[in-house]
Amino acid sequence: MSYLKIVGNGPLTGEITVQGSKNAALPILAACLIGEGPCVIENCPQIRDVEDTLSILNQLGVRTGRKASAVSVDASGIRNASVRGLQAERIRSSVLFLGALLGRMGEAVFSRPGGCAIGSRPIDLHLEVMEVLGARIFQEEEIIHADVKSLRGASIRLRMPSVGATENGILAAVCADGETVIENAAREPEVEELCRFLVLRGAKILRSPDGALHIWGKRPLSPVQFSLQPDRIVAGTYLCAAACCKGKIRICNLPYQELEAPIGILEKMGMKVAPDGNIWANPPLKGIGYLATEPYPGFPTDLQPPLMAALCTAGGQSRLCETIFDNRLTTAGQLRKMGAHIEIRGNCAVIDGTSCLHGETVSAPDLRGGAALVCAALGAKGETMLGGYDYIARGYENICRDLKSLGADINLTEGITDL
Repeated sequence: MSYLKIVGNGPLTGEITVQGSKNAALPILAACLIGEGPCVIENCPQIRDVEDTLSILNQLGVRTGRKASAVSVDASGIRNASVRGLQAERIRSSVLFLGALLGRMGEAVFSRPGGCAIGSRPIDLHLEVMEVLGARIFQEEEIIHADVKSLRGASIRLRMPSVGATENGILAAVCADGETVIENAAREPEVEELCRFLVLRGAKILRSPDGALHIWGKRPLSPVQFSLQPDRIVAGTYLCAAACCKGKIRICNLPYQELEAPIGILEKMGMKVAPDGNIWANPPLKGIGYLATEPYPGFPTDLQPPLMAALCTAGGQSRLCETIFDNRLTTAGQLRKMGAHIEIRGNCAVIDGTSCLHGETVSAPDLRGGAALVCAALGAKGETMLGGYDYIARGYENICRDLKSLGADINLTEGITDL
């Protein structure tokens, strides 16, 4: 088992550059299935979820390659529509192949997707969208099969602004006859980036003032070279690490506008975050009262665990409520081992800031919870051994490299069996 050994050693200082966006890379790689010819995705992060996605593409007969941060994808030789196996089962984004495969192959067979255990994440919205566009869905216990003679444009209103269902709808609609309108569509930056990628290839996609997406299908898509934007969740994690450790850092490519809500909260705590990426986190920081996670442009659920860690040492009380996933407060139990004062009340964590956390043996409950424990350990007194590094590697390209460049004492170690 891989684990992180972290010693809290004072304020962070220095500068870093954030990796490309994980949440944009995964749907864009799926979108490469549509059309023929090689696409090159630059600034593509070298993380486990991306590597699993590339493995799935290879299983479909797609040629892929990587040179540093640039990934090439050529789907000209795609030979099947079955997304199965370990990689498909352990990442939730495997469901994004549904819309693209239906559009390209007329069918899709895939294992029910996995991912972190952060609560109920049914894929019924994805399936409903495909049915509205003309697909037939057949479900077995662990396998879903979909087929269609010809996708047709339709009017779709999502019951909730699901990012994944919106992206799947876009991928299928690009291949459908006529116009598709997706109302109550997700507005996350990663959705906009998928649209930007497809438009650059020749698709016609517009977002109306009311937020609905209009997609005109059956337009030929050309190969393209495309560069991913910085990962806003990774950048937000490092902002929370700075809050835990105090000090001054600079994120050279900070996606400031995409982080408006988190930056507003951190500034409420007493931090200063400049548009050029300069960040000051001078003590004492204070609690925030009440905050609930929301779809974009609200506070993102993916940054709730790192913020929880930062609030553990901020003066006063904070009430942090999770409204997106029903099992995303599990990080609280690990933080309590480190001396945090957190009480779970329903879907809310009530946090009473303490002067300092202490090092402890803890384990990452999921991807973002693991990142939160890294933040807490950096600000704690003494040594922390953090198990479950594989979770963190799903979304952070090299968290040790990044944080070491800010002066952190953090190292990846192999071989421990009892964390």
